[in-house]
Amino acid sequence: MLRNESKASRVYNYIINIFMILVLLVIVMPMVFMLTASMMPAREIFAMPYRWIPKSIYGRNYFNAVAGNDRSFLFARNVVNSLFVAALTTVFSVLVSGFAGYGLSKFKFRGRNLVFLMIMGRMMIPFEAIMIPMYITAVKLGLQNTYTGMILPFILNTFGLFQMRQYLMTFPDDILDAGRIDGLGELGIFWKLVFKNSTPAIATAAILCFRGQWDNLLWPLLIAQKEYMKTIPAYIVKFTEEKYTDEGAMMAVAVIASIPIVILFLSLSKYFLGGSTMYSAGKE
Repeated sequence: MLRNESKASRVYNYIINIFMILVLLVIVMPMVFMLTASMMPAREIFAMPYRWIPKSIYGRNYFNAVAGNDRSFLFARNVVNSLFVAALTTVFSVLVSGFAGYGLSKFKFRGRNLVFLMIMGRMMIPFEAIMIPMYITAVKLGLQNTYTGMILPFILNTFGLFQMRQYLMTFPDDILDAGRIDGLGELGIFWKLVFKNSTPAIATAAILCFRGQWDNLLWPLLIAQKEYMKTIPAYIVKFTEEKYTDEGAMMAVAVIASIPIVILFLSLSKYFLGGSTMYSAGKE
């Protein structure tokens, strides 16, 4: 009986391993294609069967990526725009989410749950439904073609707030009481005790917020009409607007645009993975 169970268990493990390998291949193959295609001329990209290992590295794709189809060399400015907007949005979003999550998790006041449900209800509304009213408001406030116009609407990140609130629900109240006994005010307690000891939740919220803003296309397309204010996603779209699209350069732009996200994830991965325990901890 035990042998049959052991054999069935091994077969089950083999099936699971094979399935996970197939899932990994499905996830990795587009990234491998993007990387290899960025090193090939266009005629090789569309050759069938596809050659996964380039015959030689075609470096001109990366030059064309930086120069652009119109040779305006706006790529560096667009990269700076994306970095600046994504970084500032992430910093302010994490701070606002931290303050709000702390207040909703540790302060008891009438209507607290209602306020939380109303904020979470914002997650149910697609961005496309409020995009035009937001744009009209931004234009009337004179925020078009400004960094403020690209950053301000995304400072309140409802998912980040949810993460911080769920994480801080498990934060020991004894530590907060000890801080009050030592004479710390609420701001000092939040900054010195709560915020500095919430690294997993902060890292998770920061990675997701930065990635969301780095990949944001619709809002920068609306709010930034001038070329020098556009971001990386809008720069990539320019390649598809040309009569003759340079697919190799487009892949090269995509590779370069992926580098900051990869660096951010690798540098914060241990905190990001640790942040996944906040939900299970909140259930215990």
